[in-house]
Amino acid sequence: MRRVVGGILAGLLCVLWLLGSAPVRAQGPGPARIPEVAVSALPRGAQQTLALIQQGGPFPYPKDGTVFGNFEKRLPMQERGYYREYTVPTPGSRDRGARRLIAGKGGEVYYTEDHYRTFRRIRDR
Repeated sequence: MRRVVGGILAGLLCVLWLLGSAPVRAQGPGPARIPEVAVSALPRGAQQTLALIQQGGPFPYPKDGTVFGNFEKRLPMQERGYYREYTVPTPGSRDRGARRLIAGKGGEVYYTEDHYRTFRRIRDR
């Protein structure tokens, strides 16, 4: 019995060691797991910011158009500089607020209303 238990424990330790030594990919939702939102379902400020992005500006905030680092790894991983961020006015906020649009070089745009904690990909653009 001791040998059986010892063998099971040794096997489990090997599995844990293999899992621990495997390269760890950044965790975060992949493109298929990011929910979508229609343009018409966005707040008016987000719709206006999206229109500004599509026409190339001008943008009301100095940080609009700057590189979004995706440090939270909640968007699909891309090379640095792939994503740009734009401010969506947040009613009642004295500063830029928590709402943003993140635009990728491939034309995809994401909306966050909670300062990068969650994202929705905008469809029907």
